Amino acid sequence: ANNRLEKDGIEFMKSNTTGYFSVDNRERKYILDLVGQPHKYARAFDMIYIPRFEGTTVTQDAIDTHIDEITLIELKVTRKFLPENPKGFFFGATENEFNFGKLLGSKFRFCFVSLNEKGSSYSLQTLEELEARIKYRRIQFQINL
Repeated sequence: ANNRLEKDGIEFMKSNTTGYFSVDNRERKYILDLVGQPHKYARAFDMIYIPRFEGTTVTQDAIDTHIDEITLIELKVTRKFLPENPKGFFFGATENEFNFGKLLGSKFRFCFVSLNEKGSSYSLQTLEELEARIKYRRIQFQINL
């Protein structure tokens, strides 16, 4: 279900806003190489935002050309109606995502997408903006046996 939700969120961003592109694992690693970050962060972002890029698909050439303007986007998606998005958003995040946000600063955003029949919306937050909004945070262990 989560994968479907994320795909819907990606489609929402691509169809409602210009300059947002999903990137596959190979493209994520390529971008990480260009910004001088290790591949361990390949799962810490889902999309990229390239302002002033008119293309419908992102190419390696577009990435090379616009690397200095690219913002890396980590998507969090809910079906909950959030008229004041991101207020009321409940989500899970990895330590990796927070560390990556610290490393990249303004070149990284969390994107909170609310997909609801009463009204869908999105909210972009830098790590700094997000930290200022966080009400409660708890550590949860993810365990595979």
